[in-house]
Amino acid sequence: MVSDLLDAVRAGSRVPRHVAIVMDGNGRWAEGRGLARHLGHGEGMKAVRESVEASLAAGVEILTLFAFSTQNWKRPEAEVRALMEALRTYARKESAELAASGVEVRVLGEVERLNAASRDAVRHIEEVTGGGSELRLNLMVSYGGREELVRAVRSMARRAGDGLLDPGSIDADLLEGALYTAGLPDPDLLVRTSGEQRISNFMLWQLAYTEIHITATLWPDFDRGDFYAALLDYQRRERRFGEVGTG
Repeated sequence: MVSDLLDAVRAGSRVPRHVAIVMDGNGRWAEGRGLARHLGHGEGMKAVRESVEASLAAGVEILTLFAFSTQNWKRPEAEVRALMEALRTYARKESAELAASGVEVRVLGEVERLNAASRDAVRHIEEVTGGGSELRLNLMVSYGGREELVRAVRSMARRAGDGLLDPGSIDADLLEGALYTAGLPDPDLLVRTSGEQRISNFMLWQLAYTEIHITATLWPDFDRGDFYAALLDYQRRERRFGEVGTG
């Protein structure tokens, strides 16, 4: 029972403050049902709702979802259109309920690459949910980890070139402040659906000491039970951050 899993999570020693998810498997889910790949993206919105509600119930403070990568722009046009439509539909249908639940949404990535309708959807969902204090939901859209680091380095280089930054003062804290996730703690737990065992250019700096949970479940089938199972797996881990463990 899902309620039993939630009770077990709540009884555990610690709930991850920040959970990140690589949402993978939409295309394979559709193909397995004899459908066009792009039709799986709309179905994946149900799993987004399940993950948000599970986060609220478990006490997770930050949920970061890898929704659309910079590499996804190279996919077939129909699939890119479907991904953008899924974003617009989510913003239109879910904004009010998210706001009522205290969820603050931020869309992080190269948002300027989106078309006008999608940028309007981003502005809408951020404005409607602004100030929510129960859960921070980051939607990573047109995002790539390497691209994020290059962007941060360029920002610091411009400041140094303008005489506003001493290159010798650059440290980890300064670089973190130039990332899209500035001010947020690193993810405690990364969940990857569909069984793939790679991080796919996602949050390369932030995942340095993140625990990883991989499930064979395809993203459209991912539900609260899967989410709580990932949290329970996390609670069994001993986090060492490169140091010697206590066990």
